[in-house]
This record gives sequence, C-alpha cells and structure tokens, in this order.
Amino acid sequence: MERILVIGANGQIGSELVDALAAQHGADNVIAADISPASLYGAKRYEVIDVLNADRLAAVAEQYQITQVYQLAALLSATGEQAPLKAWTLNMDGLLNILELARIRGVAGKPLKVFWPSSIAAFGPNTPAQNTPQYTVMDPSTIYGISKLAGERLCEYYFQKYGVDVRSIRYPGIISYKSPPGGGTTDYAIAIFHAALRGENYPCFLEAETTLPMIYMPDAIRATISLMECAADKLSIRSSYNVAGLSFNPRELALVIEQNLPGFAIHYAPDSRQAIAASWPQSLDDTVARQDWGWQPQVDLQHLVTDMLKNVQISPATAATASKAA
Repeated sequence: MERILVIGANGQIGSELVDALAAQHGADNVIAADISPASLYGAKRYEVIDVLNADRLAAVAEQYQITQVYQLAALLSATGEQAPLKAWTLNMDGLLNILELARIRGVAGKPLKVFWPSSIAAFGPNTPAQNTPQYTVMDPSTIYGISKLAGERLCEYYFQKYGVDVRSIRYPGIISYKSPPGGGTTDYAIAIFHAALRGENYPCFLEAETTLPMIYMPDAIRATISLMECAADKLSIRSSYNVAGLSFNPRELALVIEQNLPGFAIHYAPDSRQAIAASWPQSLDDTVARQDWGWQPQVDLQHLVTDMLKNVQISPATAATASKAA
C-alpha cells in the first residue's frame, strides 16, 4: 500500500494532484501538506510543513510511513525574479531536504520514491526553440530556471550515487481552471479566460506571436502519475523528461476564445515576462518519454478552450462589477 505525501498541496498542481491520487489510492493514504495553516481544497489529511524544515519532514514521513513524496513547493519564474535569493533557497534547499530524506530512509530500509518538477525554464536563449531535444544546450536566464537546471543535476546525482528513486518532468506552461495563476510567465493562458468571462478586454503581458509549450492540467496530472507508476527499470532519464502537450501563442488562443465568445478582445502590453518567454522553447521533442513510459497527450486547443470556458469560476460580485463597468 502506498502512503503519499504531496508538499505544495495548495498550489496549482498540488491541489489537483491530491484529488487524483486520493481517487486512486484512497483519501486516507494521501497526505496533503503546505506551509499554510489549512488545506485550501478540502484534503482529508493535511499537515503543515515548511519544506525547508528537514526535521519536520522526517517526522511526518515517519508518522505516516510515507512511501512516495511529491515535492511541488517552489517560487515560479516571474515571482522568483522579484526575490531571487528566496527563490533559490526554497527551490534548492527544499529539493535537497527531500533527496536527503529519501537517502536516509533508503539506508534504513524504508525506500522513498520522489517526484520533483522541473520546467521548460531550465532551457535558455541558446537552446533550439523548435522541437527542443531531451539533451541540448541549457542556459537558463532566470533564477527559477537556474534552480531547475541545478535541481535536475542533483536528482541524477542522488540516483547515481545513492540509488534514490527520483523522477521528474520538465513541465510546459500548465493551464487549469481550479486554481488561480501562481506567478509564472505562462499565466496569461489562465488569466485570459477570467477576463473573457468577465466581458473584459484582456491586456496580455506577452507579444501576440510568442509561442510556448503548454499542457492542460488533466494531461499534466496523468503524465505525472504515469511516470511515478512506471517500473524503474524502464526509465532512462533521472534528470527530467521533456513532456509536450500543445504549443500556441496568445493570438491563436484569443482567436479560439473569440470563436466561442464573440466580442472577446485582446490587446498587447508586454512587460518583463516577455524577455523570459522569448528565452524559452516553442515546442518540445518528448520522444524519450513516449518510448520509456508511453506518454501521449490527449487534449488539443479547442478542447482546452471549451473546457476552460465551461469551468472557470467567476464570483458573482466580480461579474456584477464587470457588467456595470461595461
């Protein structure tokens, strides 16, 4: 029986991952954890954990006899640029604490499987932008991306040197209707739906033709769990796998939204996030993930837009304010 700890459970990925894991393994066997005093999404089991507190991590792992950890706590790209030292400390020391916990528990005969997310931010301006290969130039230009590249190397190191069963995905931009944007450069692809449903003209912080790899949350969750369920001997990557969903730019996304919501309009007001996006890939080659563990995306752009427009929740107060403004 698996006993699973999800750290960063109040975040964009964590909130939906907890639900998916609970449906599969039973809610009693999935412990949601975050630095906040309570679960924001009604997890049945919840623990307050600061991932920088190694003693607290060890105590919770022992209390619940944890067999899997998903370490999702991080500061993202745009937020990290506002506080680079804080981002480095959280992103790196948090991962190190989990890897050390897995190493120590492995020595004690209590193996711990670890998932840690990398990102397309680990690539940089000299990375081939089209069909970015699994192995290629990686020269990230943000503290978030630098921490992800360093984290990838740590993951492979702990696997090679200590046998820690660590697994990772280089997530594209993740789109979800269940949680608000979390400070990433790809957040426009969530915020645009909120503006559209409020009847507002959306001010996009990226240029119209800025194409980026994206993935819809159901595909992201499915990829994550599939990787963790794969037999260890089938995995050839212990740094982080390229995983592709779909690629599009703000103009293409706005066009599909307008087809579903006639009258929707977008204008472009690029800010500092444009330079970050310009240094990232436009599409990913995920051949290795497909070969090793059978990855295959299921969601196209039309499906994504239809589902987002159907499910994004706009509060009555916000909707009323938008209506009066219009």
